[in-house]
Amino acid sequence: MNRSELARHLMPPVRADAASWELFHENSKAGRHDDYPPVEVINQRMERMVQSLDFDQYPAVPLPASGEPAAMPLAEAIAARTSGRSMQPERLSLGQIATLLHHAYGVTRDNYGTRFPRPFRSVPSGGALYPLELFLHTSRVKDLDPGIYHYNPLRNELRSIRYGDESRQISEALVQRNYAIDASAMIFVTAVFERSIFKYGDRGYRFVLIEAGHVGQNLALTATALGLACLTIGGYSDRAIDTLLGLDGLWHGTVYMAAIGAPGEEDVVDDYGGGGLT
Repeated sequence: MNRSELARHLMPPVRADAASWELFHENSKAGRHDDYPPVEVINQRMERMVQSLDFDQYPAVPLPASGEPAAMPLAEAIAARTSGRSMQPERLSLGQIATLLHHAYGVTRDNYGTRFPRPFRSVPSGGALYPLELFLHTSRVKDLDPGIYHYNPLRNELRSIRYGDESRQISEALVQRNYAIDASAMIFVTAVFERSIFKYGDRGYRFVLIEAGHVGQNLALTATALGLACLTIGGYSDRAIDTLLGLDGLWHGTVYMAAIGAPGEEDVVDDYGGGGLT
């Protein structure tokens, strides 16, 4: 019995009637005697994993290198951030999309001279493993056909997965359907769980969700700084969205969503109802 197994053996047993969240929380706790793979094993495993899904067989859409500048200072954006529950049907620019995606999960600096094998992104990531992927659906972006796209932060480009406005299909998977209809773009945060759990086990799943929260906050603050509305969404049918994106829902699944659009009249917050996070 190794140290990790011994530590778990000495832990008090979880109640037989424990809820799923209790089981997950208990099983994902870290301890002083946890065993993790050696660094060389981790690096070898990461070399076999792509840093971002490539979708090379699909048409590429290069994003503007500079993007749209965000004029609002960070402190003002934090103070001004609200949940955009009402959006106007206006067309966004490709520069705005580039800025949103780059600040959400883009590459910000290289890894030269560090012990980490991958370049760094705009969010903290457990072990710098970066298990997330971003997909985009748009129906109202200039110079971008309606459809579903994948964002590759290493190449700063989109890949066109499927053409066509699928706002109605997305809306049917939401608790409150108008979010997908009113938004100019929907961003899907998905996770390739193996990128994190191969090193951290159950704790890695917790790290994935934490990282998705960082991405969601970056999206919200960037949208605010660009004068746009953002609504982060947790109220959706997982299986329906995973099917829409072509994910298996187990090894690769959707963990978060965000609606982006032009701001409309402010709504009254109603006890977190409707699936959007306030």
